[in-house]
Amino acid sequence: MLLAIDTSTSTVTAAVARGAVVVAQVTEVDHRRHGELLAPAINRALTQASATVADLTSVVVGVGPGPFTGLRVGVVTARVLAHVQGVPVHGVCSLDALAHESLSRGAVAEGAEFLVATDARRKEVYWARYVVRSGRSVRTGGPGVARAGDLPAEIRALPCFGRGPLLYPDSLRDGGGPRDVAAGYLARFAATLCGTTAGTAPSGADPGGSLLPAEPLYLRRPDAAVPATPKPARPPGASS
Repeated sequence: MLLAIDTSTSTVTAAVARGAVVVAQVTEVDHRRHGELLAPAINRALTQASATVADLTSVVVGVGPGPFTGLRVGVVTARVLAHVQGVPVHGVCSLDALAHESLSRGAVAEGAEFLVATDARRKEVYWARYVVRSGRSVRTGGPGVARAGDLPAEIRALPCFGRGPLLYPDSLRDGGGPRDVAAGYLARFAATLCGTTAGTAPSGADPGGSLLPAEPLYLRRPDAAVPATPKPARPPGASS
């Protein structure tokens, strides 16, 4: 039984899957309350699946790229749950999960190239480029972070999924597909990467090379910075 969670985009999303079959999913859209909403979402997903954390055999988490604080909430929660339960934890690039969903929903066809772009704030997007090969979305560029208008013209011409084309319609071509990561598709994608079939446990194999350590995929430094060391104060009466 797999628990999948992602907090890399505007949503807080959790899903429970048995093998490759998703049995529960909870999604909340609120880009400011990841820390507040994630634990209740996990509990609701487990309840809907008639399961508890003791039933989990693995955990998968979207590791971004994404905004610093929200992304950290999901990754830390996944690692703590896995550690407490003594089960494996895997990371997946959240852009890869969106690409997999776009393909699964029929938004792109075999041989097609496309782009995934999510909100990076600061008037930028997190982006990655893909092509569909043998029924799988294969990343061919990125992940990166840039202003949408600064991406090469050949990339901007591709159909784009995620919130990028909604935020920057003059620069990115809307593919009309998913906007945020859905944990159910993240779970299915992880099951595929692990060589899972319905009703079986992940084997640990990673034929696509897309399973990652459960570490946040930061592409830039956080806004907060460590203050500089203050200069020592001069004693009263000291000469300059």
